[in-house]
Amino acid sequence: MMKMQNINSGNITDSRGVAARHSEGEIAKTIEEQTAKIPSETFLMAAGGAIFLSLTLKMTGRDHHALFVGQWVAPILILGLYNKLVKVAGSDRTCR
Repeated sequence: MMKMQNINSGNITDSRGVAARHSEGEIAKTIEEQTAKIPSETFLMAAGGAIFLSLTLKMTGRDHHALFVGQWVAPILILGLYNKLVKVAGSDRTCR
């Protein structure tokens, strides 16, 4: 059965319009409460720092280390996106 999200209410409904009842566990709620406290700029600065460090390592001839550090950028930015989503939407807006 196809599920669609009702943007106005935040509820997930199936193709018949029946709302699904899902909620996050205590661990997810705790992580999101702590994650929401981190400023968004932190993730951008960390990603920029990883880019700079990777470039520096590459220029000094440490190619394997440069590739390793360079691969940190995408996960850091994804964590920043998650952080922003938690701040804007939260996981259980209807339950809070």
